[in-house]
Amino acid sequence: MSQQPTVLIVDDDRLNRALLAELLKDDCRLLLAKDGLSGLDIAQREDVSLILLDVSMPGMDGYEVMRRLRANPETADIGVIFITGMAEEEDEEKGLMLGAADYVQKPIRPAIVKARVKVHLKLAAQRRELERLSLQDGLTGIANRRYFDDAFERCLRRAARQGEAMGVAIFDVDHFKQYNDFYGHGAGDEALRQVAAVFSHFTRRPGDVAARYGGEEFVLLMPQASNFADIAEELRQAIVARSIAHARSPTSAVLTLSGGGVIVTQSQGLTTTQLLAQADTLLYRSKNEGRNRVFIDHFSA
Repeated sequence: MSQQPTVLIVDDDRLNRALLAELLKDDCRLLLAKDGLSGLDIAQREDVSLILLDVSMPGMDGYEVMRRLRANPETADIGVIFITGMAEEEDEEKGLMLGAADYVQKPIRPAIVKARVKVHLKLAAQRRELERLSLQDGLTGIANRRYFDDAFERCLRRAARQGEAMGVAIFDVDHFKQYNDFYGHGAGDEALRQVAAVFSHFTRRPGDVAARYGGEEFVLLMPQASNFADIAEELRQAIVARSIAHARSPTSAVLTLSGGGVIVTQSQGLTTTQLLAQADTLLYRSKNEGRNRVFIDHFSA
C-alpha cells in the first residue's frame, strides 16, 4: 500500500481544526498546529504535501506564515490552501500573490474542501514524481549528479554544525572504453547497471548516497562513517566478486573499480569543491599505481 500524503492544518480555532481533521482523516495523514510558529516548525520537520492555513490568527497571521514558508528553501514548494472568513477580492488576491495555491471560504463546505484538497494532493504527487525523476540517473536508477551535489552540500553543512565525521569518494570503472569497444554499448550499459546495484547495496542508512556522477564515474557519500575506508574497500571487492568478464582489461580478467576518497572529522569552513578535489587526487593515485584499488585518506587543507 502506498503511503498516504501528509496534510498540515494550521488554525487557532480548535473546532475548525477538529472539523477539517474529521473531514480529511480517511484521505491523508494529518498534522495539526494551533498557531503560525508551531505550523512553521512542523512544516520544516515533517514531509508535508499540503497545508491548510487559516488567514486570521493572533500573533502571526496566515500571510506572515506564508511569507516565511516561501522564504525557507525547505518549505518553499509546499502547496498552501488558505482558509478564510474574509470575502473581499483584495484579500484573496493578496494570498495568491504570496503563493497560495487556492482559497476556501468559511463557513467550510465539506464537499468543496475535500474536492480542492484532492486536486492539490494530486498536483503535489505529480510534482514529487517529476522531481524524483529529475534527480535519478536514467540508465542505472540510482541518484544522478544533481542529487548528489545537493545532498553533499546538505551533508557538509550538517557535519559542520554538529561536529560529525563524514566520508566521500569518487570511483571510476577501470578501462571502460575498452569494455564498450569490445562488448558493445548495450553490454556496457548493463555493466554500469550492475555496478550501480552494488553501490545501492552499500547505502542503506539515512543520509547515505550513491550516485552516477557521469559516464563510468560513481560517487559515494556517507555521514557519520568512521569506518568509511573499510566500506570503500568492501565495495571495490564486491565489484570484483560480481565477476563481470572484461577480456580487454590489462588490470584484471573481470571488471574492476579504482577509487579515491576523504574522511572529514572537522568540516568547519570547508567546501565540497575542496573535498572532491582531494578525493579526485587520490583516485588518480589509484589509477597510477595499478588500478583496482581504493585510497582513502583524512582530509588535509
